[in-house]
Amino acid sequence: MSGIQGKVIAITGASSGIGEATAHHLAERGARLVLGARRRERLDAVVDAVAARGADATGVVVDVRRREDLRLLTDTALERYGRLDVLVSNAGTMAVSPFDELRQDDWDAMVATHVTGLLNGIAAALPVFRRQGAGQFVNVGSTAAYVVRPPQGVYAATKAAVKVLTEGLRQEAGPDLRVTLVSPGFTHTEGVGKGAGPEVAAALVRRRDEIAMPPSAVASAIGYAVAQPDGVDVSEIVVRPTAQD
Repeated sequence: MSGIQGKVIAITGASSGIGEATAHHLAERGARLVLGARRRERLDAVVDAVAARGADATGVVVDVRRREDLRLLTDTALERYGRLDVLVSNAGTMAVSPFDELRQDDWDAMVATHVTGLLNGIAAALPVFRRQGAGQFVNVGSTAAYVVRPPQGVYAATKAAVKVLTEGLRQEAGPDLRVTLVSPGFTHTEGVGKGAGPEVAAALVRRRDEIAMPPSAVASAIGYAVAQPDGVDVSEIVVRPTAQD
């Protein structure tokens, strides 16, 4: 199935930022959406917004750290639409801090969300895609996987893991599945600086407001990868503000 029209697409982290923008971008192009996020009220608002524009969408409360939540997401797609064409693994956290602060709970959260959460999505969707003989993973990484800057060491390490896992999955996927890594640079989302210490948060927000690109830019990149004809895999997209070095 080429293009976006009619495809059943599940998105994690869909209640704000890149996930919300991607939901709108794909909905406008005729996708049928299963949107997952932890915040029920915010998720319902996104579902209502895309539905008000004529899209077919449903929401599922999902914490990607829980295996059963990802299975619920894929099961919902199968029950509602009979198939799943694309899983966009977008959920993330950016609670960055210097190593000396020893914020191990934040380290654990980033590992659990970006690494374990990604693997939970793969485990839930891969059997579905194998049975169908078709499917696409779109994993949202970060330019932090390419250039490491303090105090983003742990965040960058988890996003490097996303990059490696995506490439490993692509090599094992075979000719019937597609696997795409989309690595955004500085993007204007509410998550920038969230959970970081006051000084780090202020610096990140200031930098965000100076140079960040809109989430719609990342959504467009995801849409481009999804829209390719059968047999064509856009393996990797890096998209960043022109002001970002």
